[in-house]
Amino acid sequence: MEHRDSEAAPPTLGVGMVGYSFMGAAHSQGWRNVSRVFDLPVRPVLAAIAGRDASAVRAAADKHGWAAAETDWRDLIARDDVQLVDICTPGDSHAEIAVAALEAGKHVLCEKPLANTVAEAEAMTAAATRARARGQLAMVGFNYRRVPAVSYARRLIAEGRLGALRHLRFIYLQDWLVDPEFPLTWRLQREHAGSGALGDLGAHIVDLAQFLAGEPLVGVSALAETFVRERPLLAGASAGLSGSGGTARGTVTVDDAALFNGRLGSGALASFEATRMASGRKNALRFEINGELGSLAFDLERLNELSFHDHTEPAASSGFRRILVTEADHPYLEAWWPPGHALGYEHTFTHQARDLVEAIASGRDPDPSFADGLQVQRVLAAVEESAEKNAVYTPVQAED
Repeated sequence: MEHRDSEAAPPTLGVGMVGYSFMGAAHSQGWRNVSRVFDLPVRPVLAAIAGRDASAVRAAADKHGWAAAETDWRDLIARDDVQLVDICTPGDSHAEIAVAALEAGKHVLCEKPLANTVAEAEAMTAAATRARARGQLAMVGFNYRRVPAVSYARRLIAEGRLGALRHLRFIYLQDWLVDPEFPLTWRLQREHAGSGALGDLGAHIVDLAQFLAGEPLVGVSALAETFVRERPLLAGASAGLSGSGGTARGTVTVDDAALFNGRLGSGALASFEATRMASGRKNALRFEINGELGSLAFDLERLNELSFHDHTEPAASSGFRRILVTEADHPYLEAWWPPGHALGYEHTFTHQARDLVEAIASGRDPDPSFADGLQVQRVLAAVEESAEKNAVYTPVQAED
């Protein structure tokens, strides 16, 4: 952190971001707005953004408010005005950038999933542990923890309002891959994405289940499927060519959908579904949690609402009721609008930035940590291993 410019002004924290696409835009908005919304002990400054395409990254810098643009992430890490590196790149580069940034004495925020493999996530977590001893912090970006209704659900569970948990059901449904002519982007290639719907969507709901329950998954049983196994190549791509009539196609090497069941250490049972092939569903993340004393339900498409059932009330008048999570004493809401004025998806990144800045300023461990990201990575790996063992087989036909 830099020194104060005056007694009245807080010190600044120079942020450097690697990547400028969808997540880069979302993170930029969070960094740009956080000190305008929350009273922070440290003020983030958008120092520099990095990307390989010089004209594209310069345009992104101008659009999102970054002071400088770099075409090599190593140059961004080396900048004296960057104290925190925010990684918004595909998963295959997370480990290299994060470890280099931590070893250079920078704080790190890394998008989920933490890495493409358990080995990479372990190396990142080890680097974060070494850096912690030097005062650097590392956090993984599971932004859905920062939805006020989700954070409030965690509070209710931690307070014992549901009692012992019995069942957790999580689904995350999208439909952007239903069209078999959708091109073979990096998210459909294992070498870049690590996995498909499992890592892209499943990582979120695994993290949410463990966050809300306050304990890890200890076992899983899974199925996975790739429904469209070849897709048109993007312009300029040449790997894995097939097809005829001038239409070059490449092989999809990740899952389109994953289904799995799990068990928590307490004995509670959990079920998960993650797919990018659910026609009509754009970003449908939903969960229901049942406990001995009550239940909670949430739908991201109604993200300011939480459904709560108190099973200790008389049956004649009990049932699920809507909680509108917009009160000043709900998580994060003290700095926003009057009750009833709703927030949206983009606000989760502002909340994420606030939590990390406050952790850095106070020296406390961030949440979720790289160790939390590693735990999710281990669950994802166990899901893949189970799905391989449970692969489709053809039953032996009985003879006449």
